[in-house]
Amino acid sequence: MRAKRGYDDSVDEEPELKRKRVMDLPSSPPEGPLVPYNDDDGDERRTLNIIGGGKEADKRVESEEEEEDDDDPYGQGSILQRPNRQVEVRRDCPYLDTVNRQYFQGRGENSHAYTHSLEAGHHVYINLRTEKVCCLPDGFSREQLDKNKQWSRALDGSDYLPGMVGLNNIQKTDFVIVTIQSLMRVTPLRNFFLIPENYQHSRSQLVHRFGELTRKIWHARNFEGQVSPHEFLQAVMKASKKWFRIGMQSEPVEYMSWLLNTLHADLRTSMKSSSIIHKCFQGELEVVKEIQSKAISKKKESDEEQNGTLKIMDGTIENNNNVSTETHRMPFLMLGLDLPEPPLFKDLMEKNIIPQVPLFNILKKLDGETVTTTVRPPARMRYRVTKLAQYLILHMRRFTKNNFFREKNPTLVNFPVKNLELKDYIPLPAPTKDNEKLRTKYDLIANIVHDGKPDEGFYRVFVQRKYEMQDLNVSETLPQMVALSEAYMQIFEQQQ
Repeated sequence: MRAKRGYDDSVDEEPELKRKRVMDLPSSPPEGPLVPYNDDDGDERRTLNIIGGGKEADKRVESEEEEEDDDDPYGQGSILQRPNRQVEVRRDCPYLDTVNRQYFQGRGENSHAYTHSLEAGHHVYINLRTEKVCCLPDGFSREQLDKNKQWSRALDGSDYLPGMVGLNNIQKTDFVIVTIQSLMRVTPLRNFFLIPENYQHSRSQLVHRFGELTRKIWHARNFEGQVSPHEFLQAVMKASKKWFRIGMQSEPVEYMSWLLNTLHADLRTSMKSSSIIHKCFQGELEVVKEIQSKAISKKKESDEEQNGTLKIMDGTIENNNNVSTETHRMPFLMLGLDLPEPPLFKDLMEKNIIPQVPLFNILKKLDGETVTTTVRPPARMRYRVTKLAQYLILHMRRFTKNNFFREKNPTLVNFPVKNLELKDYIPLPAPTKDNEKLRTKYDLIANIVHDGKPDEGFYRVFVQRKYEMQDLNVSETLPQMVALSEAYMQIFEQQQ
């Protein structure tokens, strides 16, 4: 009986011991600020719970700890288990010394921030002085623009390829659209205008609007899969004094000539300095002009009409048998080529024959021997290329004007889309340096085409030998189809 009472006493004492242990726990946080809390009682309570429990008790304690962590993700603890702690709020950051101060050197291409953005993929940075957030490398990876063939998705859900987006035609502005789309294939020109710091010194709105349009066309996160050039057109109207304006059709060759010369003038810092325009498109011609004795007295007037704003580099004049020969060198941004006259009579099937001519035949104009006759002023001209441009712009003169109407020459020009070798057809200058290699092969990157009647037709452009672009429409095409069109203006890229 005593053993039984002892067993019963031991059974009755165990709950009392537990209650005593629980009552000893603090029911409120300790008084006084920032007093460290000792949770030895909690550990002792857990120890009492697992006495004699073995592995099952260990598993039970682990499950209890997991439940406590789930119910209390911030680690504050309950009243019985862990009282609330008071944490001091610091006003200074203890990790400022870990900031790499090398990144405080700007965001240029040679800065640590720019290099880090390419290597680690960290692209968002903040200026601590102005609190301006920027994206490096300027939202573009210029090295990957031409290699990246992945389609992007706009915010409206449409898919587009960066750089191959359509432009909105605003009332007969297709001549502007095909010109812009062609210039966007010129890699150095595009890379220059992708970085606003390259032309921040210029006050020209035309320059800044052209750069803004370039960034929109090549951006991979557009709102839509198309771009509106409305702001750029407004700058064109203002800069050209409404010579080119919305609602009036113009020729791309006139617009291209005006745009390149205006951008060059607005970008250069002095009268003798160059620009990205001249670095890409400027070449040099040797021009030999033969004038009859009757026209010698009008030489000065003819020079002004013929040369315009072009600067004569070098010139000599010779008189022989009442013929004055003048030789000088002239820079050029594009070359005009003459098409042969179309036939006047129909064939046996009562249809007009559409003639074809190889590009090499009309390039003979630049061989230095073929004579080109001008009417006003009457003269005999010979042309020879003395310096090749990195990007060669060729213009086929399809339209002629008289006092009554405007005619279009429908002659098709057969040309290669790759490996255009100029040295086989026209004489070229020797390299200026001994170790320099003369690059004479060119690849077609843009081909502007005119369809329809002279006054009612429209323009479209083939780019990169595989895409056809007309206003908002962009589609893939075969390279063979590029050569079966009425080429109007072409841009060839020099092989490096």
